[in-house]
Amino acid sequence: MRPRVYIILLFICLPVWVQGQSDFELVKKRVIEDITRRPPRDEHVTRIIETIQEDGSWPGINYEDVSNTGFQHSRHLGNMVTMSLAFHTSESGYYMDQVLSSLVNKALGFWCENDFICENWWYNQIGTPNSLVIVLLLMDEHIESDLQNEALKIIGRAHLDAPGARPGGDRIKIGGIAAKRVLVMGDSVLFKDIMKVINDEIRFSTGDRGMQQDYSFHHRIHRVNNTVSYGMGYANEFAEWALFVKGTKYAFEDEKIRLLVDYYLDGICKQYIYGIYTDWGVLNRDVSRGHSLRPHNTYIVENLLQVTDYRSKELEEIIRLREGDIEPSSSFCKFFWQTEHFVCQRPYFYTSVRMFSVRNRNMEQPYNSEGLKNHHKADGANFLSVRGDEYLGIWPVYDWQKIPGTTVLQKEKLPPPGEIQKDGFTYFVGAVTDGLYGAVCFDFISPHDMIKARKSWFFFDEEYVCLGAGIDSDFGPPVATTINQCLLKGHVEVEDKEGVRTLPEGKHILNEMNWIYHDNVGYIFPEPMDIHLSNQAERGSWWDITKQWSTPRDTVEKKVFKLWVDHGSRPQGRHGGFENAPMIPKDVTYQYIVVPSIEADEIKQDRGIEILVNNRNIQGVKHHALGLVQLIFYNAGSVKISEGLQITADSPGAIMLKMEEDRVTTITVADPSRSLGRLHLSISGDIKAQSTDIIHVSYDSENNKSQLIFSLPSGTYAGQSVHVNLQK
Repeated sequence: MRPRVYIILLFICLPVWVQGQSDFELVKKRVIEDITRRPPRDEHVTRIIETIQEDGSWPGINYEDVSNTGFQHSRHLGNMVTMSLAFHTSESGYYMDQVLSSLVNKALGFWCENDFICENWWYNQIGTPNSLVIVLLLMDEHIESDLQNEALKIIGRAHLDAPGARPGGDRIKIGGIAAKRVLVMGDSVLFKDIMKVINDEIRFSTGDRGMQQDYSFHHRIHRVNNTVSYGMGYANEFAEWALFVKGTKYAFEDEKIRLLVDYYLDGICKQYIYGIYTDWGVLNRDVSRGHSLRPHNTYIVENLLQVTDYRSKELEEIIRLREGDIEPSSSFCKFFWQTEHFVCQRPYFYTSVRMFSVRNRNMEQPYNSEGLKNHHKADGANFLSVRGDEYLGIWPVYDWQKIPGTTVLQKEKLPPPGEIQKDGFTYFVGAVTDGLYGAVCFDFISPHDMIKARKSWFFFDEEYVCLGAGIDSDFGPPVATTINQCLLKGHVEVEDKEGVRTLPEGKHILNEMNWIYHDNVGYIFPEPMDIHLSNQAERGSWWDITKQWSTPRDTVEKKVFKLWVDHGSRPQGRHGGFENAPMIPKDVTYQYIVVPSIEADEIKQDRGIEILVNNRNIQGVKHHALGLVQLIFYNAGSVKISEGLQITADSPGAIMLKMEEDRVTTITVADPSRSLGRLHLSISGDIKAQSTDIIHVSYDSENNKSQLIFSLPSGTYAGQSVHVNLQK
C-alpha cells in the first residue's frame, strides 16, 4: 500500500511543481521580450563587428583609465549588448549568426579576463552586471559554459547585501539585476526571495532614504530632492518587474502597486512640466549632462496600465500628453514639505521654487565631477516654463550666480566644487496651499556667503508675485536678486516714464522700469525699479560644469536673456557708527509680478493685485479678482486687509484667506518652522465655524474679534497645510 500512496501524492503534487516551473519560465520569457523590444540597426552592428580587434577589444577605448570621470569601458559593454540583441532578434540580419556569436564570446572573454573595476562603485555593482546579465540572457547556450560561469561571478556583485543595495536607494535596481542573474541560473527559489524584497521596498521611508510621505524621494540621508532621478529609477524598476511577474505566484501585492501609482502621479509627474518634461528646478548634478526636449517616454505608464486599473484615467492622460494628443489642462499647486520644493501649474505655465533648511541640505554633491557650479541652485530657484524649452542647453553659458529667484552675493568666482553641498541655517522654510493656490516663504541665510533675505512667492491663476525683504550682507561684492535667466527668444520690450521701446542686444542698466516683456512673459514692477538686463550672446563650455571623458570641450555660444536687481554692496547699510552705536539697518526690499503667456499689449492691464505689506517681519498680497489674501508672518504681527478687516497672528506662520467681499469663507494655515502645535489667529468680526479637532473658534463681542486656534500637523506631516471651510 505504501508505494501506491507515494504515487498518488506524486501526482497530486506534480501540477503544483509544473506550475511553479512554468511561472519561472514565463517571467524569463517576458524579461527577454522586454529587452528585445528595440532591436539595433544592422548598420550599427556591422560597424561594431568591423572594428573589433583580435583580442576582443575595440580601438579608441582607454582600457587603462578606471577613474570616476573616465571608464570608457561602458562602450565595450554597450557593444556586447548590441551584438547580443542582433543575434537574438529574428528581424535582424544577424539573427543566430554564428560569426557574431563567436565575436560576442571573444568580447566577453576579454572582459572576464581583465575584470575591469571602476573607482565608481556604480559600474561595479550596477552598470557592468546589468550589461553582462543581458548578454547571458540573450545568448543563452551560445555562451561557452566556462565563460558563462566567469561572467556570473562578476554579475554576482549585484546582490542584495552589496554596499550599493541600500534600502530606499538602489536596492530595487540591484535586486532586478540579481533576479535576472538567477533567471540565467534557473534558481526559482532564490528568484522568489528577490521578488519579495522588491515588493517590500515600495513603502514610505520618511526621514530615511526612499519615498517620503509627501511623495518626494530622497536617495541619501542628506535629504536632497532626488524624485525625478533616483526616484524615477526606483519607480521604473518596480513597475517593470510588476509586469514581469503579473499573474504568477511571484506577483506583487495590490497595495504596493497602488502606492507606486500614487507616487508616480502625485510625486514624479507633478515635478514634470505638464507631466511631460523635467522641471528644471529639481535637477541636481544631472543638469550638466545636457537634456533634450523629448517628452519623457511612456514605458512606465504602459507597464502600470497593464498591471492595474487603479487611477487608469490619469495614467492614460499622461500618455496622451506625452504623445501630443491633448494639450495640458491641469491646474494645481503642491508643496513637498519633506523636500521643501513647491510646484505650481496652470494649463499655460509651470513654475517651481526650490529651497532648503536645517532639515535638508541644499544640493547634491558634484559626484563624479558633475554639476560643478550648482552652489546656489537651491537658494530659492524659481524656474518658469511656458513651452518647456526656455532653458534647454543653456547650462554651459549660464551665469551660475544669477539663477532665477535667487538672491546671491556676486563673487569674483564660485567656491570650489567640494563646497557645494551645505547644511541650512534656518527653520522657517515652507508653504501654505489648498492644492490650487499657494504662498511660499524662505527665511534665507546663504551657507556660502552668509547673506540674508526673507523671500516669498504668491501664486495665482494668471500670475505670481515675488517679494523680498531684509536683504543683508556684510561683504564687499554687490548682492543681486535674479528675476530670470533663460534663452533669448525674440526681442525685448520695456516701459519707463519715457514710454515703450525695444532694446537692442547688449547690456543695459534701466532706471525706473514699469515693466519688461520677453518671450510672451511680462515682468511687472508695482513700483518703478532700477533693473539690469542683458540680451546678448554668451560663451562657455560643458567642460566648465562637468568633467567626464565624453564631455565636449569646445566653446558653446548661445543668446541669453538675463534680468536682475542690483542691490549694491552691503545694501542694508552699516550696523554701527564710529562709536559702534547700535543702528537699525535699512530694510532692503524688492517686488515684482511675473505674468506668463501674455501678449505685449496685455501687460498694462490692471491685474487686481495689491501688495499689502513687504518688510522683514511680514509679507502679504491680496488678489482682488480672486478674493484671495496670502500672508507670511516671520514674526507675530497684524495686517490690515481692508477698512473693516484686520488679521493678527500671535506667532510666525503662513496663512491664506478666501474671501467674499469682506467676509472670510475659508482659511488655510501652515507652520513653516515645524515647531508649533497650534497656531493662534485673531480676525475682525464674528467668524462662524464649528469647533473641531482642527479648529477652535470663539468670538469676543466687546472688541468684535474672533479668536481662532488651529491644531497643526506633527511628526511626519509637520509643515503640511490645514484647510478649514467657514460657515456662511
